[in-house]
Amino acid sequence: GPKHATDFNVGIVRYEYDFPENVVMTDKTRHASVNVTRVYWEHLGRPIFEKSVDKVEDEALSPYYISMRKPHQGMYLVTPTLLKSWKDRPNCQFDKIRNRPSRADNPGQPTEGTQRVWMSSQMMYGGRHCNVKQLLPVENFGQLTVLHLPNKNYRRVGKQGRLGGSDNAPKNEFSDGTEVFQPSHKDLLKALELHIEIKRQFPNLQTSNVGGEGEGKIYTGIRMVDTDANVQSMHKNHRSAAEKRLEAYRSYVQRGGFMIDSDMDIDIDDWRTTSSL
Repeated sequence: GPKHATDFNVGIVRYEYDFPENVVMTDKTRHASVNVTRVYWEHLGRPIFEKSVDKVEDEALSPYYISMRKPHQGMYLVTPTLLKSWKDRPNCQFDKIRNRPSRADNPGQPTEGTQRVWMSSQMMYGGRHCNVKQLLPVENFGQLTVLHLPNKNYRRVGKQGRLGGSDNAPKNEFSDGTEVFQPSHKDLLKALELHIEIKRQFPNLQTSNVGGEGEGKIYTGIRMVDTDANVQSMHKNHRSAAEKRLEAYRSYVQRGGFMIDSDMDIDIDDWRTTSSL
């Protein structure tokens, strides 16, 4: 019934493509991709249905659903009904934005993963928190998998301090600031560039993010979660970009969720650079 349904939520599994680590994919090296496939790098245990995947212990659901032993998924999908019910769920408080659990003697040391792990997965699925059970449909499993765009985490597997790594394994190398990268060609059509031009060409569609009638019209588009972020706690190099984005978002929502000329009058390349900070 409806009450029992709040104990479960549809899950997501992230994948990457395991391109060879020592090859840059070009027309000259494209044959190196012949054996490349999707990999679920966060789930290594074998036998699979003992160490990576669990069958759901529910008589009605077990023929149709599974869950991952490590439920971290980097994001979540939740209905309004579930959000409302989890507000009052014991030990849950899913509606409250808060820091991840940490050690009492060292608050900077997390005890259940990073902040993004906490907000995307652990708060929802953790047994000491909301204790919701992840469900993934057996028949349509592929539809609940998403590409992790950085496509780099699979390379960590087997390295020191990482999944599958031992003390004698190769070290995981990080940027030291000396790297030089060759940019892609300037004529490539960027997604942001195309999206903005579409908005310019169809200015009559300004009400697409507004619902309701008359005085009751409200913004119904995507809402940012952390709109009260304390930018002063950020690194000084990030504050200006963060303040700019937050103010642009608040203005966007206040006028009903549509872009105006000043929003579209931007340097695409500069916007892409500052947004990655």
